[in-house]
Amino acid sequence: MYDALEELLNPTDGAVDAAAVRSFHDRLDGSLSGSGGGTIEGSVGSSVRPDELLDEVRACEELKNALSARQARATVALHEHQRAVDASRGIRVAETARVVGSQVALARRCAPQQGSRLLGLAHAVVDEMPHTFEALRSGVISEHDATGIVAETACLSREDREQVDAAVQPELGRVGHRRLRAAAQRAAYQADPEAIAARRAKAESERRVSLRPAPDCMTWLTALLPVKDGVACYAALKAAADATATPEHPRGQVMADTLVERVTGRAPTDGADVHVNLIMPLDSLTGDVPADVPGYGPVPADLVREWMSDPEKVAQLRRLFSYPDTGDLMGMESSSRRYTGLLADLIALRDRTCRTPFCDAPIRHTDHIVARAVGGATSERNGQGLCERCNYVKEHPDVLVGGDAGETYVMTGGLTASSRPPTPPGHSPPTTSPITRTLRNIEWRQALERE
Repeated sequence: MYDALEELLNPTDGAVDAAAVRSFHDRLDGSLSGSGGGTIEGSVGSSVRPDELLDEVRACEELKNALSARQARATVALHEHQRAVDASRGIRVAETARVVGSQVALARRCAPQQGSRLLGLAHAVVDEMPHTFEALRSGVISEHDATGIVAETACLSREDREQVDAAVQPELGRVGHRRLRAAAQRAAYQADPEAIAARRAKAESERRVSLRPAPDCMTWLTALLPVKDGVACYAALKAAADATATPEHPRGQVMADTLVERVTGRAPTDGADVHVNLIMPLDSLTGDVPADVPGYGPVPADLVREWMSDPEKVAQLRRLFSYPDTGDLMGMESSSRRYTGLLADLIALRDRTCRTPFCDAPIRHTDHIVARAVGGATSERNGQGLCERCNYVKEHPDVLVGGDAGETYVMTGGLTASSRPPTPPGHSPPTTSPITRTLRNIEWRQALERE
Protein backbone atom coordinates (compact mmCIF):
# COMPACT_ATOMS: atom_id res chain seq x y z
CA MET A 1 0.00 0.00 0.00
CA TYR A 2 2.78 2.42 0.88
CA ASP A 3 4.49 1.69 -2.45
CA ALA A 4 1.31 2.56 -4.34
CA LEU A 5 0.87 5.72 -2.28
CA GLU A 6 4.46 6.75 -2.98
CA GLU A 7 3.90 6.12 -6.69
CA LEU A 8 0.78 8.31 -6.71
CA LEU A 9 2.17 11.26 -4.79
CA ASN A 10 5.69 11.10 -6.23
CA PRO A 11 5.38 9.87 -9.84
CA THR A 12 8.48 9.24 -11.91
CA ASP A 13 7.50 11.90 -14.45
CA GLY A 14 7.00 14.49 -11.69
CA ALA A 15 3.32 15.18 -12.47
CA VAL A 16 0.03 14.11 -10.96
CA ASP A 17 -3.18 14.68 -12.84
CA ALA A 18 -6.79 13.49 -12.70
CA ALA A 19 -5.97 10.42 -14.81
CA ALA A 20 -3.22 9.35 -12.40
CA VAL A 21 -5.52 9.76 -9.41
CA ARG A 22 -8.32 7.81 -11.09
CA SER A 23 -5.88 5.06 -12.08
CA PHE A 24 -4.87 4.69 -8.46
CA HIS A 25 -8.54 4.80 -7.42
CA ASP A 26 -9.30 1.86 -9.71
CA ARG A 27 -6.61 -0.21 -8.01
CA LEU A 28 -8.28 0.16 -4.60
CA ASP A 29 -10.78 -2.60 -5.43
CA GLY A 30 -8.05 -5.22 -5.24
CA SER A 31 -7.85 -7.88 -2.56
CA LEU A 32 -6.77 -7.02 0.94
CA SER A 33 -3.27 -8.13 1.79
CA GLY A 34 -3.20 -10.20 4.96
CA SER A 35 0.31 -11.63 4.94
CA GLY A 36 3.18 -11.93 2.55
CA GLY A 37 1.60 -12.36 -0.87
CA GLY A 38 -1.56 -13.94 0.52
CA THR A 39 -4.99 -12.34 0.52
CA ILE A 40 -8.12 -12.47 2.62
CA GLU A 41 -11.67 -12.04 1.42
CA GLY A 42 -13.81 -11.55 4.51
CA SER A 43 -12.65 -14.71 6.29
CA VAL A 44 -10.23 -14.96 9.18
CA GLY A 45 -7.50 -17.57 8.90
CA SER A 46 -4.19 -18.38 10.48
CA SER A 47 -2.32 -16.49 7.76
CA VAL A 48 -3.98 -13.16 8.50
CA ARG A 49 -1.61 -10.48 9.79
CA PRO A 50 -3.53 -7.83 11.77
CA ASP A 51 -0.45 -5.61 11.82
CA GLU A 52 -0.46 -5.46 8.02
CA LEU A 53 -4.15 -4.68 7.94
CA LEU A 54 -3.66 -1.89 10.47
CA ASP A 55 -0.74 -0.66 8.39
CA GLU A 56 -3.07 -0.39 5.40
CA VAL A 57 -5.74 1.39 7.48
CA ARG A 58 -3.12 3.96 8.53
CA ALA A 59 -1.85 4.33 4.96
CA CYS A 60 -5.40 4.91 3.67
CA GLU A 61 -6.00 7.57 6.30
CA GLU A 62 -2.79 9.36 5.43
CA LEU A 63 -3.66 9.14 1.74
CA LYS A 64 -7.08 10.74 2.34
CA ASN A 65 -5.44 13.59 4.21
CA ALA A 66 -2.70 14.05 1.62
CA LEU A 67 -5.30 14.16 -1.13
CA SER A 68 -7.11 16.90 0.82
CA ALA A 69 -3.91 18.95 0.65
CA ARG A 70 -3.73 18.26 -3.08
CA GLN A 71 -7.36 19.37 -3.45
CA ALA A 72 -6.56 22.57 -1.59
CA ARG A 73 -3.67 23.38 -3.94
CA ALA A 74 -5.83 22.66 -7.00
CA THR A 75 -8.63 24.82 -5.59
CA VAL A 76 -6.31 27.79 -5.08
CA ALA A 77 -4.89 27.38 -8.60
CA LEU A 78 -8.42 27.24 -10.04
CA HIS A 79 -9.36 30.46 -8.26
CA GLU A 80 -6.22 32.26 -9.46
CA HIS A 81 -6.92 31.22 -13.05
CA GLN A 82 -10.58 32.30 -12.92
CA ARG A 83 -9.62 35.58 -11.28
CA ALA A 84 -7.22 36.37 -14.13
CA VAL A 85 -9.88 35.54 -16.75
CA ASP A 86 -12.62 37.53 -15.03
CA ALA A 87 -10.41 40.59 -14.49
CA SER A 88 -10.28 41.09 -18.25
CA ARG A 89 -14.06 40.81 -18.40
CA GLY A 90 -14.59 43.46 -15.74
CA ILE A 91 -16.20 40.98 -13.34
CA ARG A 92 -15.89 41.88 -9.68
CA VAL A 93 -13.55 39.86 -7.46
CA ALA A 94 -16.43 38.88 -5.15
CA GLU A 95 -18.42 37.49 -8.08
CA THR A 96 -15.40 35.43 -9.18
CA ALA A 97 -14.99 33.99 -5.69
CA ARG A 98 -18.66 33.07 -5.57
CA VAL A 99 -18.67 31.27 -8.92
CA VAL A 100 -15.45 29.40 -8.09
CA GLY A 101 -17.02 28.32 -4.80
CA SER A 102 -19.95 26.93 -6.76
CA GLN A 103 -17.63 25.18 -9.22
CA VAL A 104 -15.70 23.56 -6.37
CA ALA A 105 -19.00 22.47 -4.81
CA LEU A 106 -20.08 20.87 -8.09
CA ALA A 107 -16.77 19.03 -8.36
CA ARG A 108 -16.96 17.83 -4.76
CA ARG A 109 -20.69 17.11 -4.86
CA CYS A 110 -21.57 19.40 -1.97
CA ALA A 111 -23.66 22.53 -1.41
CA PRO A 112 -22.42 25.81 -2.97
CA GLN A 113 -22.08 27.46 0.44
CA GLN A 114 -19.84 24.59 1.48
CA GLY A 115 -17.85 25.08 -1.73
CA SER A 116 -17.13 28.69 -0.78
CA ARG A 117 -16.04 27.61 2.69
CA LEU A 118 -13.72 25.04 1.12
CA LEU A 119 -12.30 27.76 -1.14
CA GLY A 120 -11.59 29.95 1.88
CA LEU A 121 -10.09 26.98 3.72
CA ALA A 122 -7.80 26.22 0.77
CA HIS A 123 -6.47 29.77 0.59
CA ALA A 124 -5.91 29.97 4.34
CA VAL A 125 -4.06 26.67 4.55
CA VAL A 126 -2.05 26.94 1.35
CA ASP A 127 -1.20 30.66 1.48
CA GLU A 128 -1.01 31.49 5.18
CA MET A 129 -0.49 28.40 7.35
CA PRO A 130 2.58 26.45 6.19
CA HIS A 131 2.81 24.17 9.24
CA THR A 132 -0.84 23.18 9.01
CA PHE A 133 -0.52 22.58 5.28
CA GLU A 134 2.59 20.44 5.73
CA ALA A 135 0.81 18.34 8.38
CA LEU A 136 -2.13 17.89 6.02
CA ARG A 137 0.15 17.07 3.08
CA SER A 138 2.04 14.49 5.09
CA GLY A 139 -1.25 12.96 6.20
CA VAL A 140 -0.98 13.40 9.97
CA ILE A 141 -4.02 15.70 10.28
CA SER A 142 -7.33 15.62 8.44
CA GLU A 143 -9.21 18.27 6.50
CA HIS A 144 -11.57 18.40 9.48
CA ASP A 145 -8.65 19.31 11.75
CA ALA A 146 -7.40 21.96 9.33
CA THR A 147 -10.90 23.41 9.09
CA GLY A 148 -11.08 23.74 12.87
CA ILE A 149 -7.77 25.61 13.03
CA VAL A 150 -8.76 27.96 10.21
CA ALA A 151 -12.16 28.62 11.81
CA GLU A 152 -10.52 29.74 15.04
CA THR A 153 -8.31 32.20 13.12
CA ALA A 154 -10.91 33.55 10.69
CA CYS A 155 -10.91 37.03 12.26
CA LEU A 156 -7.13 37.43 12.36
CA SER A 157 -4.74 39.14 10.01
CA ARG A 158 -2.37 37.09 7.89
CA GLU A 159 0.52 37.78 10.26
CA ASP A 160 -1.49 36.74 13.32
CA ARG A 161 -2.74 33.61 11.56
CA GLU A 162 0.86 32.64 10.81
CA GLN A 163 1.63 33.16 14.51
CA VAL A 164 -1.18 30.78 15.49
CA ASP A 165 0.00 28.28 12.89
CA ALA A 166 3.45 28.26 14.49
CA ALA A 167 1.97 27.97 17.99
CA VAL A 168 -0.08 24.86 17.19
CA GLN A 169 2.70 23.13 15.27
CA PRO A 170 3.76 20.95 18.24
CA GLU A 171 0.19 19.65 18.56
CA LEU A 172 -0.33 18.73 14.90
CA GLY A 173 -0.81 14.99 14.52
CA ARG A 174 -0.37 14.44 18.27
CA VAL A 175 -3.70 15.41 19.85
CA GLY A 176 -7.38 14.97 19.01
CA HIS A 177 -9.56 17.47 17.18
CA ARG A 178 -11.01 19.19 20.25
CA ARG A 179 -7.63 19.73 21.89
CA LEU A 180 -6.17 20.95 18.60
CA ARG A 181 -8.97 23.45 18.12
CA ALA A 182 -8.69 24.60 21.74
CA ALA A 183 -4.97 25.19 21.24
CA ALA A 184 -5.72 27.29 18.15
CA GLN A 185 -8.35 29.22 20.10
CA ARG A 186 -5.90 30.07 22.90
CA ALA A 187 -3.20 31.09 20.45
CA ALA A 188 -5.65 33.27 18.51
CA TYR A 189 -6.67 35.14 21.65
CA GLN A 190 -3.03 35.75 22.54
CA ALA A 191 -2.31 37.00 19.02
CA ASP A 192 -5.16 39.56 18.91
CA PRO A 193 -7.50 39.80 21.94
CA GLU A 194 -9.44 42.73 20.44
CA ALA A 195 -10.26 40.83 17.24
CA ILE A 196 -11.50 37.84 19.24
CA ALA A 197 -13.68 40.11 21.40
CA ALA A 198 -15.17 41.75 18.30
CA ARG A 199 -15.80 38.32 16.80
CA ARG A 200 -17.63 37.23 19.93
CA ALA A 201 -19.86 40.30 19.77
CA LYS A 202 -20.62 39.58 16.12
CA ALA A 203 -21.43 35.96 16.94
CA GLU A 204 -23.95 37.10 19.57
CA SER A 205 -25.67 39.21 16.92
CA GLU A 206 -26.10 36.05 14.80
CA ARG A 207 -27.97 34.04 17.44
CA ARG A 208 -30.74 32.03 15.85
CA VAL A 209 -32.99 29.00 15.99
CA SER A 210 -33.06 26.28 13.33
CA LEU A 211 -35.15 23.20 12.60
CA ARG A 212 -34.09 20.04 10.77
CA PRO A 213 -35.65 16.62 10.39
CA ALA A 214 -34.75 13.67 12.60
CA PRO A 215 -35.71 9.99 12.18
CA ASP A 216 -39.15 8.62 13.13
CA CYS A 217 -41.15 11.83 12.55
CA MET A 218 -39.10 13.81 15.04
CA THR A 219 -37.21 17.07 14.61
CA TRP A 220 -34.05 18.68 15.93
CA LEU A 221 -34.87 22.17 17.23
CA THR A 222 -31.54 23.92 17.74
CA ALA A 223 -30.79 27.30 19.25
CA LEU A 224 -27.47 29.08 18.79
CA LEU A 225 -27.16 31.32 21.86
CA PRO A 226 -24.53 33.24 23.82
CA VAL A 227 -23.00 30.90 26.35
CA LYS A 228 -24.62 32.55 29.38
CA ASP A 229 -28.09 32.30 27.83
CA GLY A 230 -27.60 28.72 26.65
CA VAL A 231 -26.40 27.57 30.05
CA ALA A 232 -29.27 29.42 31.77
CA CYS A 233 -31.88 27.78 29.50
CA TYR A 234 -30.48 24.32 30.06
CA ALA A 235 -30.26 24.89 33.83
CA ALA A 236 -33.91 26.00 33.97
CA LEU A 237 -35.09 22.95 32.02
CA LYS A 238 -32.93 20.66 34.15
CA ALA A 239 -34.34 22.16 37.35
CA ALA A 240 -37.91 21.55 36.12
CA ALA A 241 -37.04 17.98 35.24
CA ASP A 242 -35.35 17.32 38.58
CA ALA A 243 -38.53 18.43 40.33
CA THR A 244 -41.08 16.44 38.31
CA ALA A 245 -39.34 13.54 36.52
CA THR A 246 -40.64 10.03 37.22
CA PRO A 247 -39.72 6.57 35.90
CA GLU A 248 -42.70 6.83 33.52
CA HIS A 249 -41.64 10.32 32.40
CA PRO A 250 -37.85 10.50 32.64
CA ARG A 251 -35.80 13.66 32.74
CA GLY A 252 -35.26 13.97 28.99
CA GLN A 253 -38.99 13.82 28.23
CA VAL A 254 -39.83 16.35 30.96
CA MET A 255 -37.18 18.77 29.72
CA ALA A 256 -38.52 18.52 26.15
CA ASP A 257 -42.14 18.99 27.28
CA THR A 258 -41.18 21.93 29.47
CA LEU A 259 -39.38 23.56 26.56
CA VAL A 260 -42.47 23.26 24.35
CA GLU A 261 -44.77 24.55 27.08
CA ARG A 262 -42.63 27.57 27.92
CA VAL A 263 -41.92 28.55 24.33
CA THR A 264 -45.47 28.16 23.01
CA GLY A 265 -47.33 29.12 26.17
CA ARG A 266 -49.33 25.90 26.20
CA ALA A 267 -49.06 22.36 27.43
CA PRO A 268 -47.75 19.79 24.91
CA THR A 269 -51.10 17.97 24.94
CA ASP A 270 -52.95 21.03 23.65
CA GLY A 271 -51.90 20.18 20.08
CA ALA A 272 -49.76 22.09 17.64
CA ASP A 273 -50.86 24.48 14.94
CA VAL A 274 -49.87 22.52 11.85
CA HIS A 275 -49.88 23.74 8.26
CA VAL A 276 -50.27 20.52 6.28
CA ASN A 277 -49.51 20.28 2.57
CA LEU A 278 -50.99 17.03 1.26
CA ILE A 279 -49.69 15.63 -2.02
CA MET A 280 -52.31 13.41 -3.60
CA PRO A 281 -53.52 12.06 -6.95
CA LEU A 282 -56.14 14.06 -8.81
CA ASP A 283 -58.93 11.61 -7.99
CA SER A 284 -58.13 11.02 -4.34
CA LEU A 285 -58.47 13.10 -1.19
CA THR A 286 -57.43 10.51 1.33
CA GLY A 287 -55.83 7.09 0.87
CA ASP A 288 -52.57 5.82 2.27
CA VAL A 289 -50.13 7.94 0.27
CA PRO A 290 -47.87 9.79 2.74
CA ALA A 291 -48.14 13.55 2.90
CA ASP A 292 -45.25 15.96 2.98
CA VAL A 293 -44.56 18.86 5.33
CA PRO A 294 -42.28 21.48 3.70
CA GLY A 295 -39.16 21.91 5.73
CA TYR A 296 -39.49 18.42 7.20
CA GLY A 297 -40.26 15.71 4.67
CA PRO A 298 -42.58 12.68 4.34
CA VAL A 299 -45.22 12.20 7.03
CA PRO A 300 -47.10 8.88 7.35
CA ALA A 301 -50.71 8.89 6.24
CA ASP A 302 -51.96 7.68 9.63
CA LEU A 303 -50.35 10.70 11.32
CA VAL A 304 -51.97 13.00 8.78
CA ARG A 305 -55.35 11.42 9.51
CA GLU A 306 -54.72 11.97 13.21
CA TRP A 307 -54.13 15.66 12.57
CA MET A 308 -57.20 15.92 10.34
CA SER A 309 -59.44 14.20 12.87
CA ASP A 310 -59.17 17.20 15.18
CA PRO A 311 -59.71 20.52 13.34
CA GLU A 312 -58.18 22.45 16.23
CA LYS A 313 -54.85 20.79 15.51
CA VAL A 314 -54.72 22.03 11.93
CA ALA A 315 -54.41 25.71 11.09
CA GLN A 316 -54.64 25.17 7.34
CA LEU A 317 -54.94 22.23 4.98
CA ARG A 318 -53.62 22.64 1.46
CA ARG A 319 -54.10 20.01 -1.23
CA LEU A 320 -51.39 19.56 -3.83
CA PHE A 321 -52.56 17.52 -6.79
CA SER A 322 -50.26 15.10 -8.61
CA TYR A 323 -50.81 12.99 -11.67
CA PRO A 324 -51.75 9.43 -10.62
CA ASP A 325 -48.72 7.21 -9.93
CA THR A 326 -46.19 9.89 -10.86
CA GLY A 327 -44.39 12.72 -9.15
CA ASP A 328 -45.76 15.50 -11.37
CA LEU A 329 -47.41 18.26 -9.36
CA MET A 330 -50.29 19.60 -11.45
CA GLY A 331 -51.77 22.31 -9.26
CA MET A 332 -52.85 23.25 -5.81
CA GLU A 333 -55.67 24.62 -3.72
CA SER A 334 -55.92 25.90 -0.19
CA SER A 335 -58.63 26.34 2.38
CA SER A 336 -57.01 29.72 2.96
CA ARG A 337 -57.65 31.90 -0.10
CA ARG A 338 -55.67 34.93 1.05
CA TYR A 339 -52.15 34.12 -0.12
CA THR A 340 -50.65 35.62 -3.29
CA GLY A 341 -48.17 34.25 -5.83
CA LEU A 342 -49.85 30.88 -6.42
CA LEU A 343 -47.40 29.92 -9.16
CA ALA A 344 -44.41 30.71 -6.94
CA ASP A 345 -45.99 28.70 -4.13
CA LEU A 346 -46.46 25.71 -6.43
CA ILE A 347 -42.84 25.83 -7.60
CA ALA A 348 -41.55 26.18 -4.04
CA LEU A 349 -43.63 23.24 -2.87
CA ARG A 350 -42.52 21.20 -5.88
CA ASP A 351 -38.79 21.88 -5.48
CA ARG A 352 -38.68 22.09 -1.62
CA THR A 353 -35.06 23.36 -1.63
CA CYS A 354 -32.73 25.10 -4.09
CA ARG A 355 -32.66 23.21 -7.40
CA THR A 356 -28.91 23.63 -7.93
CA PRO A 357 -27.33 20.16 -7.74
CA PHE A 358 -26.17 19.29 -4.19
CA CYS A 359 -27.57 22.55 -2.74
CA ASP A 360 -30.10 22.05 0.06
CA ALA A 361 -30.48 25.72 0.97
CA PRO A 362 -33.99 27.18 1.43
CA ILE A 363 -35.65 28.69 -1.62
CA ARG A 364 -35.40 32.48 -1.68
CA HIS A 365 -35.93 33.27 -5.38
CA THR A 366 -38.21 31.81 -8.03
CA ASP A 367 -36.68 32.37 -11.46
CA HIS A 368 -36.63 31.17 -15.06
CA ILE A 369 -34.59 28.11 -16.03
CA VAL A 370 -34.26 29.33 -19.62
CA ALA A 371 -33.93 33.10 -19.29
CA ARG A 372 -36.84 35.18 -20.47
CA ALA A 373 -34.40 37.31 -22.50
CA VAL A 374 -33.78 34.32 -24.78
CA GLY A 375 -37.40 33.24 -25.06
CA GLY A 376 -38.00 31.35 -21.82
CA ALA A 377 -41.64 31.30 -20.74
CA THR A 378 -42.87 32.40 -17.33
CA SER A 379 -44.46 29.06 -16.49
CA GLU A 380 -44.31 26.25 -13.99
CA ARG A 381 -42.27 24.13 -16.42
CA ASN A 382 -39.67 26.87 -16.87
CA GLY A 383 -39.56 27.94 -13.25
CA GLN A 384 -37.23 26.79 -10.50
CA GLY A 385 -36.72 27.56 -6.86
CA LEU A 386 -33.23 28.82 -6.01
CA CYS A 387 -31.39 30.16 -3.03
CA GLU A 388 -30.18 33.74 -3.40
CA ARG A 389 -26.57 32.74 -4.01
CA CYS A 390 -27.29 30.22 -6.76
CA ASN A 391 -29.62 32.60 -8.57
CA TYR A 392 -26.77 35.12 -8.83
CA VAL A 393 -24.13 32.54 -9.75
CA LYS A 394 -26.09 31.27 -12.77
CA GLU A 395 -25.68 34.73 -14.36
CA HIS A 396 -21.89 34.24 -14.63
CA PRO A 397 -20.78 33.74 -18.26
CA ASP A 398 -18.99 30.48 -17.39
CA VAL A 399 -22.13 28.90 -15.91
CA LEU A 400 -24.83 27.46 -18.17
CA VAL A 401 -28.23 26.40 -16.80
CA GLY A 402 -30.85 24.61 -18.89
CA GLY A 403 -33.53 21.96 -18.92
CA ASP A 404 -37.01 22.25 -17.48
CA ALA A 405 -38.86 21.60 -14.25
CA GLY A 406 -38.50 17.84 -14.65
CA GLU A 407 -34.70 17.96 -14.86
CA THR A 408 -32.42 20.98 -14.64
CA TYR A 409 -28.75 20.81 -15.54
CA VAL A 410 -25.77 23.01 -14.68
CA MET A 411 -22.60 23.10 -16.79
CA THR A 412 -19.39 24.84 -15.72
CA GLY A 413 -15.67 24.22 -16.10
CA GLY A 414 -16.19 20.98 -18.02
CA LEU A 415 -18.46 19.55 -15.30
CA THR A 416 -22.15 18.79 -15.75
CA ALA A 417 -24.66 17.86 -13.08
CA SER A 418 -28.43 17.72 -13.07
CA SER A 419 -31.15 17.87 -10.46
CA ARG A 420 -34.77 16.80 -10.33
CA PRO A 421 -37.46 17.83 -7.88
CA PRO A 422 -37.85 15.38 -5.00
CA THR A 423 -40.31 12.60 -5.69
CA PRO A 424 -43.45 12.84 -3.55
CA PRO A 425 -43.89 9.88 -1.19
CA GLY A 426 -45.36 6.82 -2.90
CA HIS A 427 -44.85 8.15 -6.43
CA SER A 428 -42.45 7.44 -9.25
CA PRO A 429 -40.16 10.27 -10.44
CA PRO A 430 -41.74 13.14 -12.44
CA THR A 431 -41.78 12.84 -16.22
CA THR A 432 -39.16 14.64 -18.30
CA SER A 433 -41.20 14.44 -21.52
CA PRO A 434 -42.62 17.81 -22.65
CA ILE A 435 -45.31 16.04 -24.70
CA THR A 436 -46.45 13.91 -21.76
CA ARG A 437 -46.44 16.96 -19.55
CA THR A 438 -48.60 18.92 -22.00
CA LEU A 439 -51.17 16.11 -22.11
CA ARG A 440 -51.27 15.99 -18.33
CA ASN A 441 -51.78 19.75 -18.13
CA ILE A 442 -54.80 19.34 -20.41
CA GLU A 443 -56.14 16.56 -18.19
CA TRP A 444 -55.60 18.74 -15.13
CA ARG A 445 -57.63 21.61 -16.62
CA GLN A 446 -60.43 19.17 -17.52
CA ALA A 447 -60.43 17.84 -13.96
CA LEU A 448 -60.82 21.38 -12.62
CA GLU A 449 -63.78 21.98 -14.95
CA ARG A 450 -65.48 18.80 -13.68
CA GLU A 451 -65.18 20.05 -10.11
